[in-house]
Amino acid sequence: MSITVSAAAARHIQRSLAKRGSGLGLRLAVKTSGCSGLAYAIEFADAARPEDLRYESNGVTVLLDPKSLAFLDGTELDFVREGLNEGFKFNNPNAKAACGCGESFAV
Repeated sequence: MSITVSAAAARHIQRSLAKRGSGLGLRLAVKTSGCSGLAYAIEFADAARPEDLRYESNGVTVLLDPKSLAFLDGTELDFVREGLNEGFKFNNPNAKAACGCGESFAV
């Protein structure tokens, strides 16, 4: 069971944490939302919670609540640039369907 971060995502996260001036890493979660049923939640984490699962990948700490692991196990967090747009991309082997806008997914 694991969550990984690509080299491109790790560079972006490290730059963002440095610009922010603090932070332990990223907190990932899954919430009920969107037309496909589930959506990714991502935020900076300043401290770990007692229940958090902790993963280290490419020098970045990723914290995950245990309930989200079933939906995110094996996921790679990437950072991509497509034309003028850039952002995080979840390469999730558990996702069986996604909405057209890419904001939500189903398992």
